[in-house]
Amino acid sequence: MPGTNLTRDEAQQRARLLTVDAYEIDLDLSGAQEGGDADGSGHGTFRSVTTVRFDSAEAGADSFIDLVAPAVHEVQLNGEALDAGEVFKDSRIALTGLRAGRNELRVVADCAYTNTGEGLHRFVDPVDQQAYLYTQFEVPDARRVYASFEQPDLKATFQFTVKAPEGWTVISNSPTPEPIGNVWRFEPTPRISTYITALIAGPYHSVHSTYEKDGRSVPLGIYCRPSLAEHLDAEQIFEVTRQGFEWFQEKFDYAYPFAKYDQLFVPEFNAGAMENAGAVTIRDQYVFRSKVTDAAYEVRAETILHELAHMWFGDLVTMEWWNDLWLNESFATYTSIACQAYAPGSKWPHSWTTFANSMKTWAYRQDQLPSTHPIMAEINDLDDVLVNFDGITYAKGASVLKQLVAYVGRDEFFQGVQAYFKAHAFKNTRLSDLLGALEETSGRDLKTWSKKWLETAGINILRPEIEVDAQGVITSFAVKQEAPALPPGAKGEPVLRPHRIAIGSYELQDGKLVRTGRIELDVDGALTPVPQLAGTRRPAVVLLNDDDLSYAKVRLDEESLKVVTEHLGDFAESLPRALSWASAWDMTRDAELPARDYLALVRSGIGKESDIGVVQSLHRQVKLALDLYAAPEWRETGLATWTTEALEQLRAAEPGSDHQLAWARAFTASARTEEQLDLLQGLLDGTEEISGLAVDTELRWSLVQRLAATGRADEKAIAAELERDKTSAGERHAATARAARPTVQAKGEAWASVVESDQLPNAVQEAVIGGFVQADQRELLASYTAKYFDAVKDIWNSRSHEMAQQIAVGLYPALQVSQETLDATDAWLASAEPSAALRRLITESRAGIERALKAQAADAAA
Repeated sequence: MPGTNLTRDEAQQRARLLTVDAYEIDLDLSGAQEGGDADGSGHGTFRSVTTVRFDSAEAGADSFIDLVAPAVHEVQLNGEALDAGEVFKDSRIALTGLRAGRNELRVVADCAYTNTGEGLHRFVDPVDQQAYLYTQFEVPDARRVYASFEQPDLKATFQFTVKAPEGWTVISNSPTPEPIGNVWRFEPTPRISTYITALIAGPYHSVHSTYEKDGRSVPLGIYCRPSLAEHLDAEQIFEVTRQGFEWFQEKFDYAYPFAKYDQLFVPEFNAGAMENAGAVTIRDQYVFRSKVTDAAYEVRAETILHELAHMWFGDLVTMEWWNDLWLNESFATYTSIACQAYAPGSKWPHSWTTFANSMKTWAYRQDQLPSTHPIMAEINDLDDVLVNFDGITYAKGASVLKQLVAYVGRDEFFQGVQAYFKAHAFKNTRLSDLLGALEETSGRDLKTWSKKWLETAGINILRPEIEVDAQGVITSFAVKQEAPALPPGAKGEPVLRPHRIAIGSYELQDGKLVRTGRIELDVDGALTPVPQLAGTRRPAVVLLNDDDLSYAKVRLDEESLKVVTEHLGDFAESLPRALSWASAWDMTRDAELPARDYLALVRSGIGKESDIGVVQSLHRQVKLALDLYAAPEWRETGLATWTTEALEQLRAAEPGSDHQLAWARAFTASARTEEQLDLLQGLLDGTEEISGLAVDTELRWSLVQRLAATGRADEKAIAAELERDKTSAGERHAATARAARPTVQAKGEAWASVVESDQLPNAVQEAVIGGFVQADQRELLASYTAKYFDAVKDIWNSRSHEMAQQIAVGLYPALQVSQETLDATDAWLASAEPSAALRRLITESRAGIERALKAQAADAAA
């Protein structure tokens, strides 16, 4: 039986047979406030009526439509009633004896609300006790709300009619109509895929504006729950949105393709956001309740622009099948960063620094796991794609697109994209369609490039080979390219690739490392001579892949490494600093740089680092290095050194600055001595003060959680803080604090709520897992290794994908860095017969243990 899976072969067969014209979907959500149908039947469900018109290429052919529902009451095919009990099995309704040409299907079902962030999610706000609904359909969850041919290449028009409680607002892909009574009847959408249809309903607060261009006015809306309205900075969000409209329409040479553009900040959202056509859903943590650094605003802006880019690339033109998911996400990521970097008036022209510092680091990590795969992954079924929203799909793909832009030229790239949109509007495509358009505009043959970059896995390493004479003049310069062996278990062979890179020359001038020269060239093969540099004086620092054009691990030559080690914080520009920081972190992860030396490097340079996003990344990486990569016998020394450093930086930071807030959070996360914890308690109760530091709601919760994890805040203290913040965010923070307490009872209660029960909503489950796993509590958590392996397969088989993945990844004993953990993992992998998706996640986690053991050994030998 197929369960809820769908294979690519099945999808291709169905696409050859069927052409879908239109859906009419009638949903009765009038009982949503109470959690069930208005008549009280089927608590937790709603009535869904789907009418779909489609053509069949063959008379008498058989097919199926997808549906996940507790009950199906009626199935009519071409006016003939079918036995619902016979034709509805697993997640499919069998359709037999189709007519040649036009067919019409009507399905009446009870579908279920969820609390997992999949399908139609229902949330009750503790502030006003009102219910709020939203849909999340990517990858295969439209079928949880209406019967659908659930694959991206069977596009159709969609007309929603929704009955909802009095006083609610209902939003969908088409403009919101005036309700008749409490019924909203929307106009049909353009032809789109099922996964980008959407429905959001509830007593949402809204702010409205327009985007005006060339005589066209696009209505803009921003929505959130009323309990967040006081924190909603709508004008800033509209400003970023308009900037995106302006830049994308110019670069794509194609007007925004839908009738309106709403952005809805919704609760308990699993991802950052979702590109539903004209109705983008965004996690409501992006409505900031407390002071955050500019880095948070930059990330939010990138998310907004990412989803807006999808309106063209993904929604207007859509991949045929999920093997091109990478292109969907990579294009949106690349163009959103490019918009921030190049759009006039952008607040974040340094966005490529953030990209190098965060997205690239994610990509490098993912590409060194046993599960590494080509960017264009083989997606055989839905199970494959569900675990493929990873660092290769998003970050490596976007990095390689940046490399492609450098390879073909930025103007030529966007000219190709313009031709692509015009040729394939409201249709489905393959990668070859885009590459063909780019070949036309650039004159480059991209077949070899595509094969080496998109169809192979792994990372190349670039090193400079420099020879100088006695006077310090370069006599020979070449770029050496290596293709390290893929991780054990990974498929494929290492390959050398063509790279378009820049080589930067830097000199120390007035205490700053300033770029004094730059050349750009193609690197290919094992050794690429660079004759342009012969005869020039050797600079203080030679930086390969300057401007971060390509995707490769870069190593410094010995002389450059000495200078950078002493002056990393002295680069005048943020991007070369970020590249150098990233290289140091990569060396730490690869056990080439001991964790204690990485700590020393960060301490020597972080005080000069102006980019707040880089500062916060360094905070996270130092803590991770100390928790996982430091020799156990030295770890406490390293943590004490770091915590002291953080407190000194906190006290020295400019009052009220982003750096002050970042250092406050870094200090809070690792405070350990009685004196340090007394300071946290004093900041919380107001007896201590650091000039300019606002101890607001979110920072208070950070203090409470650390005090709870160190045994200084008990249930009474947590409950008192929750009384101050009786919101859904407060409930999540309290759940984290309770799970963080260092007692056998607290850990047992947290474990039971996640593993032995399936009642927690997705966001609360995530919060409990985050509190349960505390680096200071290894001994307390040791007994849960065996419990994890006893439970994880049953959880995977019985929970929804999102909920099961949270548990499988979040509760893996990653802190138990030992051969015993590797042995326990190997024994489970050998005997449990897990699904391919679960095997991948466990294997990835195992690789983390293996890497940590190597790094700890390197640190111990330092």
